Amino acid sequence: MIFINSSFTDPYINHSVEEYILKEKDTDCFILWRNRRSILIGKNQNTLREINLEYVKEKDIDVVRRVSGGGTVFCDLGNLNFTFITKKDSDFADFKGFTKPIINALKKLGVNAEFTGRNDLTVEGKKFCGNAQYSYKNKVLHHGTLLFDADLSDLVKALKSNPIKFKDKAIKSVSNRVTNIRKYLNRDMEVEEFKDCLIKLVMEEFNCKEFYELDEEELEKINKISQEKFSTWQWTYGNSPKFEFFNEDKFKCGVVQINLSIKNGSINDIEINGDFFGKKEISELENILIGKKYQEENIAQIIKAINISEYISDLTMEQFMGLMFNYK
Repeated sequence: MIFINSSFTDPYINHSVEEYILKEKDTDCFILWRNRRSILIGKNQNTLREINLEYVKEKDIDVVRRVSGGGTVFCDLGNLNFTFITKKDSDFADFKGFTKPIINALKKLGVNAEFTGRNDLTVEGKKFCGNAQYSYKNKVLHHGTLLFDADLSDLVKALKSNPIKFKDKAIKSVSNRVTNIRKYLNRDMEVEEFKDCLIKLVMEEFNCKEFYELDEEELEKINKISQEKFSTWQWTYGNSPKFEFFNEDKFKCGVVQINLSIKNGSINDIEINGDFFGKKEISELENILIGKKYQEENIAQIIKAINISEYISDLTMEQFMGLMFNYK
């Protein structure tokens, strides 16, 4: 088994490292890594349902879709992420088996960690780690996020959304009582020291003494994966399952209601209703938007090119965009 102590904090690069090792290296691997502030979406989830888009934009939080299933995860530099990649016939290739080396290491640091439910690690009944998996050919990728000293208030704000406005069959995240594990350690330490301790203990369990260093050629391939897949709008937003979205608000012009049907990241159908007035037929605006990519920058360009108040009198572009993307 090779061990990689990643110094990257770019979530797109970190997930690209995982994919490169999974698909290009014929060896088992353990990776320990951290992300800057970011939201990791499960592969079967509706991205827009899971995030507070306005807050994410304001705070410049990265959003990336994982290759694995499961729920949404918030990361910042107070988190620590781990990845195991191994053959499917490995002795520990199951959720509980993959977390055993982590649990053993944590217990040596004073944390009475337990594996509970289908994929969680807890301490004193509170969740501090979720786990997810992805299978590729004869291999399996298992990764988890350890809440060490994360900003939990940021977590709540970034993931807060209004599920009533979305109708879909995507996997929804479930709220859990969560905690940071720093306060359970037998001695206090910063996240960097904790990272060093954890990887040392896991390496000892596998009797490994050296790190694997990615060379320039490998890093070029990893950057290509990031640019062509994980950092693209199509991967993170366009791959969301088909969903419907409803929003309404009352403005100076009256009540405006928007019903959207989104498929493959584009507007498949739209109905704009309300008690407003307009010089032009609202069906003309609907036809302009049908088939367009449901992306804020893209819709903004379209609306800038027309006079929205000709379709809905006294409605501003900002108000219309807020309705379309569920922010004020």
